[in-house]
Amino acid sequence: MKTNKALNLNSAGKLTALLCLITILLTPFVIVNAGERGVLMQFGKVQDQILGEGIHVIIPIVNTVEKLSIRVQNQEISAEASSKDLQDVFTDVALNWHIIPEEANTIFQQIGEKKSVITRIINPAVEEVIKAVIAKYTAEEVITRRVEVKAEVDNALITRLHSYHIAVDDISLVRVEFSERFGEAVEAKQIAEQEAKRAEFIALKATKEAEAKVNLARGEAEAHRLLRDGLTSEILQRQTIEKWNGKLPLIVGKDVPKFMNLTELLELNEN
Repeated sequence: MKTNKALNLNSAGKLTALLCLITILLTPFVIVNAGERGVLMQFGKVQDQILGEGIHVIIPIVNTVEKLSIRVQNQEISAEASSKDLQDVFTDVALNWHIIPEEANTIFQQIGEKKSVITRIINPAVEEVIKAVIAKYTAEEVITRRVEVKAEVDNALITRLHSYHIAVDDISLVRVEFSERFGEAVEAKQIAEQEAKRAEFIALKATKEAEAKVNLARGEAEAHRLLRDGLTSEILQRQTIEKWNGKLPLIVGKDVPKFMNLTELLELNEN
């Protein structure tokens, strides 16, 4: 009795599992989550219809659905290029991108899932665009004209990836570096320019100082000339009187000593 009951229970369990499996296989619904698109296939062949977010009715076994994310994805790529003057340039590029929703079926048909999109399309495109753009500029121009370089990278990469059904949201040149040899050359050039500017400043300073001395000498000579031309006998007499302390100088000679009078003093001053 117990054996029969056990057999019945075992049979019922197998039947339930079989029914669940059939139900799963024959479920005529598929759910496409937010930020996704469903690529509808019929016996493996990609269809033109793209399934948006929500629940969709499909024909079991006949139809299958591959879900692709259309959210913004971030990819960081390191690339090496040569500048116009044959200097090595090392860059790190941060790329934000997403699959164009209306073309999800085409990109899946031509390229495949996300991993294939990155390895086969995005990484090679970034490396090739960086090499092509950097080759147009000298190493120094890559630094001094960085905004222009980035704009050219943006335009080239947007155009290139759009042909593969990928939209570019943002591009950042995170790192732009050069070889150690170039860094030493730049440093040496900067030092030379600083020394040249310093020498130029010293020379200019010496010239200005010399000009100042000449101007000062000219000014002093002109002052002496004006002073000499302006010293008339009347002025000299007045200055003598103003400075006289009231005592007449004593003249000592062979004759009897005598005092010089004021008139003689003034006449002596005039001569």
